[in-house]
Amino acid sequence: MSLYCFGNARTPEQLADMRELDAAGICLFCPDGLRRHARQQILFATGHWTVTPNEFPYPGTALHLLLVPREHAADLLDLSAAAQADFWHVLGQVRERHGLGHYGLGVRNGDCRYTGATIRHVHAHVLVGDPAAGNETPVRMRFSSRPGREA
Repeated sequence: MSLYCFGNARTPEQLADMRELDAAGICLFCPDGLRRHARQQILFATGHWTVTPNEFPYPGTALHLLLVPREHAADLLDLSAAAQADFWHVLGQVRERHGLGHYGLGVRNGDCRYTGATIRHVHAHVLVGDPAAGNETPVRMRFSSRPGREA
């Protein structure tokens, strides 16, 4: 089974990146993958989590961060108790470091063919809408119960 759900890619560049990583057998969100992928900037990390900007941010966001567990799992509830507890610490650090008075939090759990995710490694999205985009561009995060098309 592939590490990625190609049918959920949002841009041709993202799809090409996913195909290249998959062919090399690299999970972008596992610690070695994050280190090896030169474009993926790491803002900070704890013993259980890494915080990075989304390389392919959703339209209408002023800030789109990913909270990525070091453990490879498809569901937050499959992470160790220590990683689950540390999640709240990391989220608090993100809020503090970025001075967030408001934000959205999104996580897709389980089989990425049915959730809209692009990778079989759970991660949390911290989303802040861009006031400069006006009301014309609401931030949308895809969730689905139907299998994505395979591209």
